[in-house]
Amino acid sequence: MRKNNKFTVVGLVLAMSLLVGCNEQTAGSSDEPTKANKTYKWKMVTTWPANFPIFQTGAERFAKDVKIMSNGRLDINVFAGGELVPPLGVFDAVQQGQVEMGHGGAYYWSGKVPAVQFMSTVPFGMPASGADAWHYAGDGLKLWNENYASFKLKAFPLGNTGAQMGGWFNKKIESTEDLKGLKMRIPGLGGKVLAKAGGNPILMAASELYTALERNTIDATEWVGPYHDLRLGLHRAAKYYYYPGWHEPGTSLELLINQVAWDSLSPDLQKIVEVAAAANNVWMHAEFEARNQEALQEIKEKHTHIEILKFPKEVLAEFKRLTEETLLEEAEKDPAFKKVYENYKAFSEKNAELKAITESIH
Repeated sequence: MRKNNKFTVVGLVLAMSLLVGCNEQTAGSSDEPTKANKTYKWKMVTTWPANFPIFQTGAERFAKDVKIMSNGRLDINVFAGGELVPPLGVFDAVQQGQVEMGHGGAYYWSGKVPAVQFMSTVPFGMPASGADAWHYAGDGLKLWNENYASFKLKAFPLGNTGAQMGGWFNKKIESTEDLKGLKMRIPGLGGKVLAKAGGNPILMAASELYTALERNTIDATEWVGPYHDLRLGLHRAAKYYYYPGWHEPGTSLELLINQVAWDSLSPDLQKIVEVAAAANNVWMHAEFEARNQEALQEIKEKHTHIEILKFPKEVLAEFKRLTEETLLEEAEKDPAFKKVYENYKAFSEKNAELKAITESIH
């Protein structure tokens, strides 16, 4: 009997220990939901006008895809420029944690992070295909996030406009002398090149362009391409439509994410965001290409007062010379800029060699 009692007591102690352990584990898991089953309500702000095709609707499409793929665990509410923060206040809003995400162009923040202008576009640089190759298969995306690390930000490509037009002008550009004193809305490195040519670059949001051009507050503006230019009514404010878009040969758009918010996501939600961004990067570029070719025909057939003109060779040659000068000067001032510049240049030179052979049919 004593032997049996001994084993009975030991058994009871073990059973009670297991029950206590199970109860503690259950209590801990119910009080603190894990990342895997947590749901998130995020905000995204953009630099674009409300309902603006491809730009704003592309950001909304991305958010919808994320919600579907995550089965509602990550629900992103998208706000157009000015609805929650000013159009050019996206960077600060995301960095400061007012919102979790933003959508715009990296060159809009050139005053804060000069090096990330390469992740957007470079005058006489790579087209959309080359930019995507650099970002995804080269060092572009790594360098992008390396430059944002001190700002506690993370970025992914989210859209590409393709090659843009040169812009709308209220006077003909027949020589480099016509660039002197020219007040033109043009961002990023293209703006610095114009300044070197004697022009006056101005940065303003899309919603302000038509009024500024119509009232001669500016003499010229670039925006994107025929589709969006028509929607802004720029063909009613100026009659000279120039090409090529030397300043933006393939402009990548940017998904900006607050790093603390990003780190709060489970690995599967992070992957969903990454994949949705990549998918919509392709979709947005395809939409730009398709819509721009239709709109160009509309300009030619319905708006016959518009003169579609190519920049004179002299002007393009001067822009290219000044681009090389500008890039070297910026690299001398900023080690981070220099590092990205050298990487981009090496990749783009090889890309140009490849395209010279593979695309020579054109």
